[in-house]
Amino acid sequence: MPVAFAILALMALALYLLARRRHDDSHRRGLRIGWRMGKGLLPLLVCAFALAGLIQVALPPELIRAWLGEEAGLRGICIGTVAGALIAGGPYVSFPIIAGIYQAGAGIGTIVALITGWAMLGVGQLPFEITLVGPRFTLVRLATVFLTPVAAGLLAQAIFGAG
Repeated sequence: MPVAFAILALMALALYLLARRRHDDSHRRGLRIGWRMGKGLLPLLVCAFALAGLIQVALPPELIRAWLGEEAGLRGICIGTVAGALIAGGPYVSFPIIAGIYQAGAGIGTIVALITGWAMLGVGQLPFEITLVGPRFTLVRLATVFLTPVAAGLLAQAIFGAG
């Protein structure tokens, strides 16, 4: 986190200084635009982080381990794949939730399947993909990557799982 923050802060500072050199108030305009965008996302971020924290305390750890933990095996990986496909939102919303599930006791294979399912099968992006790229392409893409989250989860479980 500190490295990512430092990189983003340096990039923002560099662009701020670049915009300020233009002497046309664009540096302030850029900050106002960024603030408006961030203000609109703030409710989503608050809900995502609240959900991430509540997952860790509201759901019994034995329930998480039984359904999503290492011992859940293929069942947990399949649940992770489906859950990943259904999580809507960008990484700023999805990853706090995923981190909360992981820290609550989900297995490495389940989390890899969840993230891979989110990235490859996300149902939230399908309307845009179908509209902009076309239904045939979407079907071809889904048919070719459909089992990838499960395969990635099984591979992660086999290599990095607890045993």
